[in-house]
Amino acid sequence: MKRIPRLLRASMLAALLPLTAQAAPPSAASHQEIEHLIVHLRNSGCEFQRNGSWFDSKQAADHLRKKYDYLLRKDLVATTEDFITRAGTESSMSNKPYQVRCADQLAQPSAVWLQTELKRYRSSTSTSTSK
Repeated sequence: MKRIPRLLRASMLAALLPLTAQAAPPSAASHQEIEHLIVHLRNSGCEFQRNGSWFDSKQAADHLRKKYDYLLRKDLVATTEDFITRAGTESSMSNKPYQVRCADQLAQPSAVWLQTELKRYRSSTSTSTSK
């Protein structure tokens, strides 16, 4: 087997670095938003579907909390949008999308539900801080 020249090997490793780079930890604002989304889900009374089964809002919040904690340990979440994409959108085991179903409403993708709440939360916090 041929040896790869040292310079070529170094270039290949340098090219891979962006793919393995870790995210900065979430800012205080992002952490607060993520905490809000988890608590909001817990208190919503909505059902959460993952891998074909429906779970109550407490179980769903506990699941997203575990995923968030994992992402934090691995430095894989820097923003609230990272959290939604990496923890709140689909199963990391089956890649099946999560769904949220509230009261008499049709189920919707969890990413849409979380993004809608994030937008509402940001709007409410920006108006309360500008008073």
